[in-house]
Amino acid sequence: MATQGNSKTSRVSEVFKAFLLLGLTSFGGPVAHLGYFRSEFVARRKWLTESAYADLVALCQFLPGPASSQVGFALGLMRAGPWGAAMAWLAFTLPSAIVLVLFAFGAAVLEGPIASGIIHGLKVVAVAIVAHAVWGMARNLCPDPTRAGIALAAVFAVVAISGPLGQVSAIVLGGVAGLLLCRGVAAAAESDPLHFPVSRLVGIIALVLFGGLLVLLPLLAGMAIWLDITDAFYRSGALVFGGGHVVLPLLEAEVVQSGWLSADEFLTGYGAAQAIPGPLFTFSAYLGALIPSGGSLLTAMLALLAIFLPGFLLLVGVLPFWNHFRQWQWAQALMRGANAAVVGILGAALYDPVWTSAIIGPQEFALALTGFLLLSVWKLPAWAVVIVVAFGGVLIAP
Repeated sequence: MATQGNSKTSRVSEVFKAFLLLGLTSFGGPVAHLGYFRSEFVARRKWLTESAYADLVALCQFLPGPASSQVGFALGLMRAGPWGAAMAWLAFTLPSAIVLVLFAFGAAVLEGPIASGIIHGLKVVAVAIVAHAVWGMARNLCPDPTRAGIALAAVFAVVAISGPLGQVSAIVLGGVAGLLLCRGVAAAAESDPLHFPVSRLVGIIALVLFGGLLVLLPLLAGMAIWLDITDAFYRSGALVFGGGHVVLPLLEAEVVQSGWLSADEFLTGYGAAQAIPGPLFTFSAYLGALIPSGGSLLTAMLALLAIFLPGFLLLVGVLPFWNHFRQWQWAQALMRGANAAVVGILGAALYDPVWTSAIIGPQEFALALTGFLLLSVWKLPAWAVVIVVAFGGVLIAP
C-alpha cells in the first residue's frame, strides 16, 4: 500500500512539474498551448497516442470554456487522478495569474528592453512549436488523401468563417465527412480507450452543478460583492466557446459596462495578458484584483476560480460518457474526420494569429526555423528550445 501511495504521489508531482514548466514558457495563445502539450505529452512523455490526443482536443473545442486548459486538466486527470487534474491546472495557470495580479498592484514586471526582447523571442518560438505540432499530427492523422482533403477543407472553413464558429463548423463538417468517407479505414490504435477516474454518477453531478450554478448565481447576485464577482466570471466562462480572446467581450460587459473598471484599465490589463505565458483566462485575476469595494488578492483568486470552473464541470460531466462513445464503429469514423479537421484548424492558426503576430521580418523567420529544426531534427525538448529562442529574441529585438 505504501508503494502504491508513493507511486500516486510521484505521479501528481510529475504532473505538477511538467505543467509548471509549460506555465512558465507556453506563449502564443491556446493553439500554441496545444502544440506545447502535444510535444511534451504525446511525442516526449508518451502519455497518450496522437489520435487519442486529437480526440481530446476535438472534444474540448466543442465545449464552452478555455480549450487548452481543459485539455491540460484532462491530461492531469488521466495521469494522476483528481489531484493530478488540480495540479495541472494550478501549475499551468499560476505563473501568469501571479504576474497579472502584480501588474494590477503596480509592479513593473513587463518593462525594459531585455524583457521586451525575451517576450519577442517567446512569440517567435510559438511559431516553431505549433509548426512542429502540425507537421507531426498531419503525418499521423492525415496519412491518406481522404483525410488530407478533410484537413484542407477545414482550413478553408476557418478562413471563410472567422472565430470559434469557424472552428466548431470545421470540426462538425470534418466529423460528417469522416462518417461518409472514413468508415473503411482500419484504425485499431484509434479505438484504444483512455481511462479517466470519473464515474458516471460524478459526471452527472458535475453537469447538474454546472447548470445549477448558472441559474442560481444570478438570483443571488446583489447580496454580496463576492457573489457578484462569482456570478459575473462564472457566467463569462460558461457562455464562451473557443476560450481566449472570445471571452473578452463578455468580460468587458461584466466589468466595464457595470462600472467596476474603466475601459483604460481593462485594455491595459488585456495588453499585459498578451505578453505573458499561460491561458488568457488568467486576465480574470487582474480584473478581480482591481474591482472596487473588494479588489484584493482574495477577489483575484475568486475571479480566477469562477471563470475556469464551468468549463471544468462540463468536461468532468462529459468524460465518463465520451470514452464509451468513441468505441462505437461509426463514432471512430466520425472522430477520424474530426481529428483531420483539428489538423486543418491548427494549420490555419499557425498562420493567423501565431505567424502574423510573431514573424515581422527575416530575422524572426530564421529564428523560428532554428527552433523548428531544434525540435524536429535535433529532438531537443520544448523547454530547451524555448530558452534558446527566447534569448535569440533579445539579440534581434529592435
